[in-house]
Amino acid sequence: MLGWALTFLVIAIIAGVLGFGGIASASAGIAQILFVVFLVLFVVALIAKFVRGRPSV
Repeated sequence: MLGWALTFLVIAIIAGVLGFGGIASASAGIAQILFVVFLVLFVVALIAKFVRGRPSV
């Protein structure tokens, strides 16, 4: 998911440099949404890992 966010960020930067404002803003918005979703899922995974603890051998 972080890879997709970075991809859309690169697309937004390239589109902005080339003057495609609509595509740049849409790509930047998608990149922001994906990054927030990635952060939320990452935090949920960390909390789940600490709640479950270490597996007994």
